[in-house]
Amino acid sequence: QVQLVESGGGLVQPGGSLRLSCVASGFTFSTYHMSWHRQAPGKERELIARISSAGSVTNYADSVKGRFTISRDNGKNTVYLQMNSLKPEDTAVYYCKAESYQSYWGQGTQVTVSS
Repeated sequence: QVQLVESGGGLVQPGGSLRLSCVASGFTFSTYHMSWHRQAPGKERELIARISSAGSVTNYADSVKGRFTISRDNGKNTVYLQMNSLKPEDTAVYYCKAESYQSYWGQGTQVTVSS
């Protein structure tokens, strides 16, 4: 069956870095655009980064541009989110999403930025 499993979240101090991973199975990963979303307590889920199926096109929300980098390895069925210069307002549950004619979500991983 389709699975998207995120990992790499945790507690980090402001200014620190984390790398999230999302491993996909059960569908043809290389044909799907992939994205990262996040949802903070009391807020709506927001799109923060997207990468095309071949990895040639990336897009970012203004709130993370210049600090976060999305990448993918189609040989490993994995999409990554490198997060640098983290701020307390980056605290949220982070989700990966696979998008094509169908969409799939992962279960999320918690990122907490606090001193």
